[in-house]
Amino acid sequence: MEAILRKEIITNKELCRIIGVGIFVILTSLGAFVRIPLPFTPVPLTLQTFFVLLSGALLGARMGALAQASYVFLGLSGLPIFTAIGSGLGYLWGPTTGYLFGFVLASFFLGKTLEYSRNNIWRIFLLFCLADLMLLACGAIWLKIILGINIKTALFIGILPFIPGDLLKIAIGCGVYKGLKGRAKEIL
Repeated sequence: MEAILRKEIITNKELCRIIGVGIFVILTSLGAFVRIPLPFTPVPLTLQTFFVLLSGALLGARMGALAQASYVFLGLSGLPIFTAIGSGLGYLWGPTTGYLFGFVLASFFLGKTLEYSRNNIWRIFLLFCLADLMLLACGAIWLKIILGINIKTALFIGILPFIPGDLLKIAIGCGVYKGLKGRAKEIL
């Protein structure tokens, strides 16, 4: 079975990178449709952060950020791939815009810093957590600005509700990363 998995169908590394970026654009888009609205915040729970963090971890800083920037660009261009089938430039004035920009930042940060994890699972977990916190902080700052609320309220509605679910996504993401890291490095 391992021999089959090691067989490379596409040997062109550049093409593999393009496909990898495209796959994470699609996965992040699909993650937007796994949506759980919360009554006390205008931001729903989604599966997007799982794919955002994995894009940085598996593709690396540049390609992970490119995948997330491409996702944002496609959504702003009118493709209905944002949460609640949102799209277009008008979406920039919604409550989730800060998170979208956090996607690019978090993916880049994680891809850049995982190089220094020395394959230690606790360091990997910590770096995933820091990247997620960056993403959530971007969202909370945007909520503070657009809703005109104080920072305490922004933290309460923009970060705290997401921590339990994100910790679960991070734990699973770390496992997926550890399992696929070697193969991703081979083909990318």
